Amino acid sequence: MGEQAVNENLPSPEEMRGFVRALLRDVDALGLMLDGGQIESGIRRIGVEQEMFVVDRDFRPAPKALELMEAMKNPQFTTELARFNLEFNSMPHEWRGDCLRTLEKEIADLYGMAMHAAEAQGCLVLLAGILPTLQQDDLGLENMTPMPRYYALNNALRALRGGDFHTHIKGIDELTLTHDNVMLEACNTSFQVHFQVGPSEFAKLYNVAQAVTAPVLAAAVNSPVLLGQRLWSETRIALFQQSVDARSAAHSERGQRTRVHFGDDWCHDGVIELFREDIARFRTLLAGKVDEDSVALVRAGIAPQLTALRMHNGTVYRWNRPCYGVADGKAHLRIENRVLPSGPTIADEMANAAFFFGLMSGMLEEYGPMEQVMDFSDAKGNFLAAARRGLNAEFHWLGGETITARELITKRLVPLAEKGLAASGIDKDDVDRYLGIIDDRVRQGVTGSSWTLQSLANMQKEGGSRSERTRTVTQVMIQRQRSGDPVHTWKVASLREAEGWQGSFRTVGQFMMTDLFTVRPEDIVDLAATLMQWERLRHVPVEDDQGNLVGLVSTAELLKLISREFEQTELASYTIEKIMVKDVITCTPETSTRDALELLRRHNVGCLPVTRGKRLVGLITDKQFIDVAARLLDETAR
Repeated sequence: MGEQAVNENLPSPEEMRGFVRALLRDVDALGLMLDGGQIESGIRRIGVEQEMFVVDRDFRPAPKALELMEAMKNPQFTTELARFNLEFNSMPHEWRGDCLRTLEKEIADLYGMAMHAAEAQGCLVLLAGILPTLQQDDLGLENMTPMPRYYALNNALRALRGGDFHTHIKGIDELTLTHDNVMLEACNTSFQVHFQVGPSEFAKLYNVAQAVTAPVLAAAVNSPVLLGQRLWSETRIALFQQSVDARSAAHSERGQRTRVHFGDDWCHDGVIELFREDIARFRTLLAGKVDEDSVALVRAGIAPQLTALRMHNGTVYRWNRPCYGVADGKAHLRIENRVLPSGPTIADEMANAAFFFGLMSGMLEEYGPMEQVMDFSDAKGNFLAAARRGLNAEFHWLGGETITARELITKRLVPLAEKGLAASGIDKDDVDRYLGIIDDRVRQGVTGSSWTLQSLANMQKEGGSRSERTRTVTQVMIQRQRSGDPVHTWKVASLREAEGWQGSFRTVGQFMMTDLFTVRPEDIVDLAATLMQWERLRHVPVEDDQGNLVGLVSTAELLKLISREFEQTELASYTIEKIMVKDVITCTPETSTRDALELLRRHNVGCLPVTRGKRLVGLITDKQFIDVAARLLDETAR
């Protein structure tokens, strides 16, 4: 998330003007450094940022990241937006020899440290693009990491947008929701890879990164489920773009670019072109204190931090992002690829990274500059196709060729990445291992996303509720992850592997029905009666056009009506509003199962509509409680 030294309140106009002056001066300083050869070149380094989820023993989000960091006291760990997210940053590794397996060992050691600290807190950590058990109620500000930068970012984005954030993603299922803060972004965790390059080669290599992002992502997808809905193969792509979309309605209508973006053209003039473009297009959100005069430092031969530029860059989310840094007194440039999801295993992540690094090293030698052999619109279209369909995507490749993702990767890009890694002096055993994982995964068609979807489908056949399925797939994911075996070797998950299944029934929101048949107050009674007959229902909620619960119709009300004597025309004119129960006993998704059962008993009702505010979000019935009780008795008998 970038620099932390900001105030959570919106900056004053004077503070913002001062910060913008510092930002423009940083760009001038960068230009001087580029012209004067003051940025490191002739060496390449790699590194990663590893994000993860912290979950409790019921495999639900656990807001314990700060406690874990306090226990570990390791400066490589840092916070993320949510208290149930954790991140660590690797050390930089020179791009040669055994750097890949050395990096893997470092990641494994830090992951093990996080797991050990989590277990001491009664928790676990999980590498996954999106946590399958996340619910919308987990995304309140009470779960935001209590640091000024995060609150400032939330306040600034809301102010710029002028209201709530709207998300609409359509895949196998469809998700439409409105959220009043930026915490939807916390649903994403990624494995961000960094590749240090020289200033003179930056534009060419940045364009390579843009071109190869689609096939690398297609092989790496691991985020198919969000809030219980099956959406894109890599749902993070759509979710991140929409979760921090600060455009007002007017800006959206004008087609203004979102802050999370792929770009609209190849890079021609190097890194400064990208920084200038993002400053010109995206309003400054945060204004921290800037103590340095970056231009004066450059003229004195000192590498500046470019604090203002880096802070602004941290609020613009290119999928391939330019980065400036200083290490050991030397300034350098990196290309940060942000598309790769966390997980399914460290071996899978390292294989994805090796594939990307190998193509970054081999594409120019094979094909020359990307802008001469590929239309940018194809690179962007391929990226979206990969996010939606993973290995089932079809790409428009170099020279206008149309080819499937699986054929492109196995027949052309894996061999090309192998050449790139070999030419870079990477150890052959590592090349064979990591690219072998990619090749086997793609040939078998088993990505993290396909494994998750197949597992959920398998468990649905076994009769599990949605909560049981998402909980079990999360539990099994952690177990398989700890084994270290890559995802293409995993068996699909089964409900039989679940331990402590009762954890799926602690609150109403975990097992309520959400696919509801409803009627409106102005509908005729015959519609409700027919629905109940067709679908074998005993209760039908009544909602208005905004989705607010206004009443409930049950078989009891219908029987009372039928028992009275009516002329046929009089009965036909009856509307739902005349017979519905208006004083409805309800609960919320957070209501405990015990309390919900007590409500049913005390009020002698057969169902409880579940509401969030006035809005109808689900329904539970006495039959569901009987089913749970039967399972408990069966489990006890065993």
